[in-house]
Amino acid sequence: MFDILMYLFENYIHNEADIYVEQNQLTDELLRAGFNKPEIFKALDWLEQLADLQHSDESPYLITKPQHAIRVFTDSECQMLNVECRGFLMFVEQIGVINSVTREMVMDRLSALDKPYIGLDDLKWVVLMVLFNVPGSEEAYGQMEDLIFDEPSELLH
Repeated sequence: MFDILMYLFENYIHNEADIYVEQNQLTDELLRAGFNKPEIFKALDWLEQLADLQHSDESPYLITKPQHAIRVFTDSECQMLNVECRGFLMFVEQIGVINSVTREMVMDRLSALDKPYIGLDDLKWVVLMVLFNVPGSEEAYGQMEDLIFDEPSELLH
């Protein structure tokens, strides 16, 4: 399913064409690209649920800056996200790329991937997808793009 999400993100995010393609056309395109139907439907459902997060009870907090809240990870979340991934989430929150609400949106979407383990690269892409769907997050989205595409010149201490 994650491969389908990446395919859609890479092919439609920077495309000047209309992003709102009819679902049947999109499904046909994904089938032609070699993906199977059950995974396609799971990926489309994942994206729909991501869009629905904007209309949840948390949506007012997306506009105002919420207070920082410490995140305590459950045992299952610790198994899904190693120390490097959890540290990265803390880092992007500390530098203002995400806040406590968008962090929880990221956690929701990571859990919905239904993968026992999420690598750092996959985590970064999910953060980017969430930021793309949050109104007013253009600057944070740009910072996240830099974190994905720019290789650090020195080791961070």
